Amino acid sequence: MTDWQSPSRPYSIAHRGASAYAADCSLEAYEKAARLGADFWEVDIRSAACGTLITYHDAAFPDGQKLADLTAEQIAAEARAQNVPAVPFAQILELAVRKDAGIYADIKDSAATLPVMEALKAHGITRAILGAFDPAAAQMLVEADCPYPRSVLVPLGADPFEHAKGADVIHLCWEHMDRPQDELTPAFFARAEDNGQKVVLWHEEDPERMAVLRELPVLGICSDRPELVHPFRSPTEWPVEFTCHRGACEFAPENTAPAAHCAFAAGFTRVEIDLQETTDGHLVLFHDDELNRCTNGRGAASWHSLVQLQALEAGRHADAFFTGEPIPTFAQILDITRQYGGELYVELKHAGAEAVVNEVRAHGMMDRCLFWAYDVHRLRALRQLAPEARLIVRRQDVPSLEDAQVWSPEVIEFVHDDDLADIARCRDLGLRSMFAYMGRDRQKFEQIAEARPDIVNLHFPFLFRDFLIETFPAHG
Repeated sequence: MTDWQSPSRPYSIAHRGASAYAADCSLEAYEKAARLGADFWEVDIRSAACGTLITYHDAAFPDGQKLADLTAEQIAAEARAQNVPAVPFAQILELAVRKDAGIYADIKDSAATLPVMEALKAHGITRAILGAFDPAAAQMLVEADCPYPRSVLVPLGADPFEHAKGADVIHLCWEHMDRPQDELTPAFFARAEDNGQKVVLWHEEDPERMAVLRELPVLGICSDRPELVHPFRSPTEWPVEFTCHRGACEFAPENTAPAAHCAFAAGFTRVEIDLQETTDGHLVLFHDDELNRCTNGRGAASWHSLVQLQALEAGRHADAFFTGEPIPTFAQILDITRQYGGELYVELKHAGAEAVVNEVRAHGMMDRCLFWAYDVHRLRALRQLAPEARLIVRRQDVPSLEDAQVWSPEVIEFVHDDDLADIARCRDLGLRSMFAYMGRDRQKFEQIAEARPDIVNLHFPFLFRDFLIETFPAHG
């Protein structure tokens, strides 16, 4: 058994790529998986009529045509016509070599079994696992003296040790069980070890279940959100908290549920959101005064009812994959935040203080929210309604830190133009400091790191994460 088959922690296996943020098995999904820290890419592989290996999950296109009956050229034409990805496996392998990603091959056609093995060898891929639901595929690989570990996918209801008998890896497809983690007992792992078998787990997107699974002695965990397997943790030398401006906008549309999921799944502390109030008194996430930049609507968000706003298209402007994504309600984002144990930076854009306070209190999350508003009257009203509210004051809005104290803030927010010496003074005054930067310039990152604020508020948090990993290599 080679060293890579005994990792110090479970591998993050991107299920058909980062398929929460891009089309299944597309090049974009695998590109995003690499950025999100996946160690392996799960790739569904079929054989075209001409023998070319194609990355595609289903046996047929949406119109019913079977891939096995089409040549590679015909598959490419149909993929374009039906607007679905059906990528030659060789292109995925070329990308994997560039990104140094391992391949977890899910072989869908038995005819593709040996060609997949040969393609991996031809591309010099050393970290690969070959799997299939059909145990006969694993036997074919044994007879071919396959240099890669063989995995058998175990469906729900099958005995794992019988179904995967003789395989190197037991891949449990238990995602539809209510509490599959309860079946993963010490006795289960002891039996697998006695058999010389490793265990790979189903695709998991629930943060509470993932928190349990990542501590188990498994080889890897699949996920549509590969960043969830091992969330980022700031270095001990500087345990800075990340605030993601409008969510993880590098991967999902701003101020949407997917942007919040991605930010929290990646391990970032907080999501900054913008609140507006509808004509019928509901709170929704939306930044701009006008709807046209981020939706197919017109006019101000605050001129519309909740039903009208949620009928709009709020994802396609960022990426066609998110077509149909609605404008979320504040209540939905509070629920997502609680699911991950995260926090929010709540900006009252066009929203009344009373409505905001009532919603946060109804969710029992006043201690998980920071609040700010351009409109001083809204901020003052919020403080009067909720003495316990954790307020932010921008350094640029007050003559001095002492003047900021009239608001009893928890956080002072800085930008590069401010006197950054005041960040150290914040600590003396019992205040926390936040550094807001919406760009991606490395020199600016270095200035932020030198200032050592308690919190960063970033539009490109993943770039700053990579900067920290490079700056503190022992941590990374």
